[in-house]
Amino acid sequence: MERAADFRSEYYNGSVYAMSGGTHVHALLITSLTALLYAALRKRNCSITASDMRLRVSTAGLYTYPDVMVLCGPAQYAQGGTDTLINPTVIVEVLSPSTEAYDRGFKFHQYQLIESLQEYALVSQKEPRVEIFHRQSGGDWLLSDAKGLDAKCRFTSVNCELELSAIYENITIDPDGLAPPPRDSRPC
Repeated sequence: MERAADFRSEYYNGSVYAMSGGTHVHALLITSLTALLYAALRKRNCSITASDMRLRVSTAGLYTYPDVMVLCGPAQYAQGGTDTLINPTVIVEVLSPSTEAYDRGFKFHQYQLIESLQEYALVSQKEPRVEIFHRQSGGDWLLSDAKGLDAKCRFTSVNCELELSAIYENITIDPDGLAPPPRDSRPC
């Protein structure tokens, strides 16, 4: 059903939930993260996908579309095609007011079931901040929190460091939250 649908949805435990679209700032952050991760990892055996790639957490559990995924090594897919990945190394979610509790709670709990997953990052739209949860050898998750435009976040599983100033470049933070960059009259 999902493959033939005109819209994306999440599946969990027998129920289908329509997914809403994101804001302009949400899309800008996904694009920025995808581009920066691609540039940092392009000469390695890693691929980066943005929100169009479906992820199966477990056969009976969650099917969803993370904002960004990093896959290192050969891709493994759910049965029936190449549109549902099952072995990401890194997952990144850009937080939204309507999904933040879900991304931090239920979704993170589900993502922990993925054996290949080494890091889960949460990216703020309210301030320059990236929280990365790193899987430890005993199964615990350790949080590193990068905050401010001078900070850097480190994805240890793929040996990659990103400057927050680069992630948030062209995104203006105003008192009411983030706003898209001002339009420039210069051509691309």
